[in-house]
Amino acid sequence: MSASALSRRRFLGTASAVGVGAAALAACGGSDSGGGKDSKGRTVVEWWNIQTTEPSKTVWPERAKAFEAEHPDVHIKLVTLENDAYKSKMTALTSSGKLPDIYHTWGGGVLKQQIDAGLVEDITEACKPLSNKFVGVAPDAYKFDGKMYAMPIEVGGVGFWYNKAHFKKAGITSPPTTWSDYLDAVKKLKSAGIAPIALAGKEKWPGMYYWAYLAMRIAGVDGMQKAADAKDFTGDDFVKAGERLKELVALKPFQKGFLGAAYSTPGGQAATMGNGKAAMELMGQWAPVTQADAGKGIGKDLGFFTFPTVAGGKGDGYDIFGGGNAYAVRKGAPQAAVDFLKFFMSSESDKILVKKANLMPALKDAIGSLTDPNLKLVSAALDRATGFQLYLDQAYPPALGQEINDSVAALLAGRKSPEQVARSITQVAKSQ
Repeated sequence: MSASALSRRRFLGTASAVGVGAAALAACGGSDSGGGKDSKGRTVVEWWNIQTTEPSKTVWPERAKAFEAEHPDVHIKLVTLENDAYKSKMTALTSSGKLPDIYHTWGGGVLKQQIDAGLVEDITEACKPLSNKFVGVAPDAYKFDGKMYAMPIEVGGVGFWYNKAHFKKAGITSPPTTWSDYLDAVKKLKSAGIAPIALAGKEKWPGMYYWAYLAMRIAGVDGMQKAADAKDFTGDDFVKAGERLKELVALKPFQKGFLGAAYSTPGGQAATMGNGKAAMELMGQWAPVTQADAGKGIGKDLGFFTFPTVAGGKGDGYDIFGGGNAYAVRKGAPQAAVDFLKFFMSSESDKILVKKANLMPALKDAIGSLTDPNLKLVSAALDRATGFQLYLDQAYPPALGQEINDSVAALLAGRKSPEQVARSITQVAKSQ
């Protein structure tokens, strides 16, 4: 990653500007779960993750066993959950004040709420040896008041994954770079008898990506931050984002039954793309792996392009919407939990994660292990990005993030207007 790219990049949309509202959690205190001994007298470290697909589903236990081989007095107990089930369980655990020893986090408002409730360990010292080794904005979503509360394991961005063969059949010679061109591409795909877009309407967060990116392109990342600061998303730019999305919805671009489709299940969004039954999906850097796991995968026909610009918009076409993945440690967890994270994110281990698990590198030392040509395109997009907006359902407090997901889902289903979406989001923002 170039020094010039790092010097000009901004990381926007974290929760501190919105107000986290953790008063209801403040009395919960730390967790007393985990950290016990097993029948062999080993310290048990419970590790919650969301690696449900190959190859990471295999690599994660391998990394745990590698650590155990070096630390025979420790047992890493993996608990693997699907994305939405994980979020639901973690919401309940946060409310109860009993978090796992190590747990997955996307940072932003959700992590800040847990920090304010006194549930998260400060791991600044553990991260210090890596401070100059992280890629770009990798640590930023997990840093509050100068302290680190999670270990980044990946940084990536969202963009369009597309089927080159379908584009060729529809007469689309190059990926669209403007929203107008994108709508034209959708029309051409429909005319060719191809479902333009795969979407998991049931899970809501994939649909949020469209509204979020349109808001970024129209309002700009600075405009997104100003709206968060003011707790007001009713401005023209955000209404226009809904109007542009409504234009897309009017074309009926999604696969049949999209409103009931999940993301990674058989017949869901990833499988629809992976089996060649749709031409595009808007998704993060994990898309190729999930497509191949849920479906057959389309191999060399898979391509990637960044979200188009919108005419008259204030946003920079290089700005990226996305985020990273990290692991946090509960307050009071055994020292072995922190030791494991230091092992897991050593340069040697990150190279393994990039090479074997197809993760985007979190450490500069691992960039050379990135071989997938499409992931290299994502990496290049991150390198040239001038602004970065964290996933809205993680950047903002949980209730606000959920409202954005719900309201955009209602727009996609034809149950809410662009104005109603903006008002609903603002109403919840002001209540935080």
